[in-house]
Amino acid sequence: MQASIVVTTANAHRFDPAARSRATAFVVALLVLWPLLVWSQFHPALLFETRNLAAIAQFLGGFLPPDMSVEFLRHVMRSTIETVAIATAGMSLAFLIAVPLTVANTRALSIARIGPGPGWRMSRVLHVISRGLLVSLRGMPELVWALVFVRALGLGPAAGVLALAITYGGMLAKVYAEILESADTEAARVLLQAGSGRTLALVYGLLPVAASEIVSYTVYRWECALRASVVMGFVGAGGLGQLMDQSMKMMNGAEAATILVVFLLLVLVADAVSAALRRGLA
Repeated sequence: MQASIVVTTANAHRFDPAARSRATAFVVALLVLWPLLVWSQFHPALLFETRNLAAIAQFLGGFLPPDMSVEFLRHVMRSTIETVAIATAGMSLAFLIAVPLTVANTRALSIARIGPGPGWRMSRVLHVISRGLLVSLRGMPELVWALVFVRALGLGPAAGVLALAITYGGMLAKVYAEILESADTEAARVLLQAGSGRTLALVYGLLPVAASEIVSYTVYRWECALRASVVMGFVGAGGLGQLMDQSMKMMNGAEAATILVVFLLLVLVADAVSAALRRGLA
């Protein structure tokens, strides 16, 4: 009798009790994703056809060897500095946009939460307006904003800076508000109940417990801005992307290979700087 109980227990642990639900979820996901792949005309087998493989090999062969001439490396270095400047300036303006929007959208800093008072209706209206502005800023990708500003300001890094400032300003404000609301809000509530304003409640009530996470996210967004500034260069917003676009249009694979190598090195350096800053803030 005891042996049969041991065997039954062993058999019971042999099967995953959640296997049926996981298999069902997998089948449902396939049924949903397969029509989407068909509608998107996703046919990876086409890449392995003989004609397409020959075209890919010919295209990639033009990338070797990379262009290492002194004159072109000077252009690449100038564009790299421009890319870093676009990302840094765009993030600085985004931060200035995000700070007031964060204060307006953080519920923990809402005076209406401690009880209705004079002007609470207007406060609710302003909160709704600020939420709508937040959605508008981050709802449009930075590449679209870059196209708009290139049309308005012409080719150059100014379009990239403004595009990053608007889009990332909305992103930073949303995440900042979520970070502040997820932190311990007791100190901020006490300050508001004592008659303190939102700014003092933010500085002394919320930032001491959320500052490291906010700074860490800001550094991560700067790293993302470097990548985004390269992509926006393809629409004329300056930097490495614009130089890459010119090389590709001229079918100069050697120059494109050099730009790719420099961009990868730039991303590695940015990632190392970001990791070092996060460790310092931990």
